[in-house]
Amino acid sequence: MKTPAPRPTGEYAVGTSTFSVYDLQKETFPGYENEMRCVSARLFYPVLKESVKGLKRERYMSPEIAKGLQKAFKVPLKYEKLEAAGENVMECYRDAPKIEGKKFPLIVFNHGYLSYREGNSFLCIELASHGYAVLSVAHSREALVMELDDGRKIESAKKLASTTYKPFLRGALAAVKLTKMKGTDEERAAAFDVFQNKYCSLIKKRVGVWEKDVDAAISSAKELYSDRIDFDMGIGVSGHSMGGVTAFALSLHRDDVVCGVNMDGGLFGDYGTEMMEKPFMQISTEANENIVARAYMYHSQPVYKVLIKGVTHACLSDMKHMVSIKMIAGKTPADVAHENHCRAQLEFFDAFLAHKKTTPELHSNDVVEVTVFP
Repeated sequence: MKTPAPRPTGEYAVGTSTFSVYDLQKETFPGYENEMRCVSARLFYPVLKESVKGLKRERYMSPEIAKGLQKAFKVPLKYEKLEAAGENVMECYRDAPKIEGKKFPLIVFNHGYLSYREGNSFLCIELASHGYAVLSVAHSREALVMELDDGRKIESAKKLASTTYKPFLRGALAAVKLTKMKGTDEERAAAFDVFQNKYCSLIKKRVGVWEKDVDAAISSAKELYSDRIDFDMGIGVSGHSMGGVTAFALSLHRDDVVCGVNMDGGLFGDYGTEMMEKPFMQISTEANENIVARAYMYHSQPVYKVLIKGVTHACLSDMKHMVSIKMIAGKTPADVAHENHCRAQLEFFDAFLAHKKTTPELHSNDVVEVTVFP
């Protein structure tokens, strides 16, 4: 790691476990229609600190993930060096003993396009250390690599990045133009709809597929972890990029989802004037404000806008701790960005999922600009 991996700050240590769901649905991604879709998920859950003494920390990334990051993002990762230095680990422990007789509220997390199940592990572990069970779901052919419990590794679809826009070059140029647009939320949301309908028809269709992936992961979690997850409290959802779009859609469509967070994901989908009836948080970078304007419209519950300054889209993942290139990591120091980001999500879920307080205690500072849409 280019910067030290952040240590969790909560009262709990963190255990972790994985599971896979096979033959979920027929794949519809172009070129892979003969496959059956699978889902892989990792649970991070609170455990007593004394229960992990003597246990080994879980490995952070596999050789396949490291190779995929190098290939897709030109990240100068040296897997063997990380392993030798003991840096390829997370602050969590595989199958650590659960806390007998205690259950925790569930947050479901979804990664972004060409990310992976552990791509936001530092956030998930921090949330778990404060008393949440966090289920990170991987999405087949759109994850960098999806690792199944039967040992299979499913790589991302060929030329996945180029499928985000059709045609790619004109779509990419239109996206840049959109990010620089001035106007009201209504004008920016309308412009985004024109853009997505013209260039992003595939991405729009994939949101529903990801929702079904999450449905399957939650169903399996109920069978496997009902002894440590309090499903009666409802479910919180969060996600980065495409995963954030999925969190938005789940907040609209699942009755048991009680609140949601979108981390810098353009709000792809046909929502019309569909009303958001749950508290929602939009975490954004300065570059992508125009693609999330809809989040501030059509809601009956408060929407919290958290703009993190001096960060890039990738900086909202663990990537900022792996590289020091400002184009990827952003100008704001990785530890500062991580601290402010985690605090925002903790305040939000403490208020609307765990009900530890009535409203989030969110304040603007040099790094974060907070706006509330009541």
